[in-house]
Amino acid sequence: MKPHNLEVRVPASSANLGPGFDALGLALGLYDVVEILVTDNGLKVEVIDAGAGGVADVPTDETHLVVRALRRACTHLGVKPPGLHLRCFNAIPHARGLGSSAAAVVSGVAAGYALAERPLDADALQLAAEFEGHADNAAASLFGGLVIAWCEGSGHFRAERLTPHADIRPLLAVPGERSSTEATRGLLPAQVPHVDAAFTAGRSALAVLALTSRPDLLLPATEDRLHQDYRAPAYPASARLVADLRAHGIAATISGAGPTVLALTTDGTIPPDVPVAGFELTELPVDSAGVRVAAR
Repeated sequence: MKPHNLEVRVPASSANLGPGFDALGLALGLYDVVEILVTDNGLKVEVIDAGAGGVADVPTDETHLVVRALRRACTHLGVKPPGLHLRCFNAIPHARGLGSSAAAVVSGVAAGYALAERPLDADALQLAAEFEGHADNAAASLFGGLVIAWCEGSGHFRAERLTPHADIRPLLAVPGERSSTEATRGLLPAQVPHVDAAFTAGRSALAVLALTSRPDLLLPATEDRLHQDYRAPAYPASARLVADLRAHGIAATISGAGPTVLALTTDGTIPPDVPVAGFELTELPVDSAGVRVAAR
């Protein structure tokens, strides 16, 4: 292994985008940075909070998600660093529906590839997606832009990157409370009415068109009947904000498993009479590059 000192920069992501449950993801210009030094032996993990919150409950041993993903990638690629020193600068809010866990996994996988002096390939997505069981967030953080992700056969993850329309300006409303992906998935029914499944399939296809070439269609394209209403009891304030924004013509959705609200605007603003108390509003650009690794 020639590289001994790396810096990994990985973007946040918003998944689902309304109807594209576990299939659509958008990379956002908010970044976690991990500095990795190969040492003679042992493991040292430092976690530096840059606005993510919750550093106290982030492990600093082999169970740290970046370390686990890095080890998995190194094993896959046949390399074994003698020791590691990681400094993790967390800016992506944890448990807010912005892909913080996927970003951690992607940063570890990308670091493993860099240590092996290998370019990222299709196996990199597979390694990252296996940690979460779906590829939407991981693919967005890996590739940047808009992604369509799917799974073939028995767990073979794939994704394609598209370029979002240049006029789209994502606006986030981030609440103080957290949400558990596991808990919100537990609210989903085992079956949904056929009419709702058909409705959501059509809207998911329309979302791809709206996000890439017809932003004027974003409001109808982000309608969903598959998951958001079922999860609403887990984040009632966020569900109300989505409803208020949509009533004002803003294409708003729950970001991932929530509770962050994503508004897909073309001007970076929302109507002043929409109540947003308890939320921090942030406009973020779409990230077009995905994860980046540089020697330090």
